[in-house]
Amino acid sequence: MPQDPAGLAGLEHALRVAEALVFASDRPVEAERLQALLPEGLRADAVLTLLAARYAGRGVELTEIAGGYAFRTASDLAPLLTKVVEVPRKLPRVAMEALAIIAYHQPVTRSEIEEIRGASLSQAALESLLEHGLVAPRGRKEVPGRPTLWATTPRFLEQFGLRVLSDLPRREELLAGEAQPLARE
Repeated sequence: MPQDPAGLAGLEHALRVAEALVFASDRPVEAERLQALLPEGLRADAVLTLLAARYAGRGVELTEIAGGYAFRTASDLAPLLTKVVEVPRKLPRVAMEALAIIAYHQPVTRSEIEEIRGASLSQAALESLLEHGLVAPRGRKEVPGRPTLWATTPRFLEQFGLRVLSDLPRREELLAGEAQPLARE
């Protein structure tokens, strides 16, 4: 059998392992998780970068989200699929408002959410966010009554296609978007 001085067979095996792990995982795969499966001398971040390059331009692409990597439908094909793929149940408006406040002001208490919204927050809205895994308790505020602090989860990042929270649009960008008339096709 001929020698493999460049280690191409090892690299191909590592790419297959990475592909299988990302495909089988129910959450984005962190480089450290893949690293444990790779032979010494191969770096997980390099393998994931190469795998992403191989999938670029295909129907599914390897995308960096929520601190890890996951396969996602190519962004140009997503609108076509919404016609045939069942869309998950949408969150109520109150829950979406609360989620936006939590995302931009975290960690935040329920009373702070209510103060920013200018209206009370139902327990059902908060429970809906919890059930979807979009928010989680992050300790307690050191004030009388020690209210729970709420923050977004990695599932939030994954759901909205964000790598990190700093990828959220800035407030100025959101306000500028409101001032723009909607483009017609």
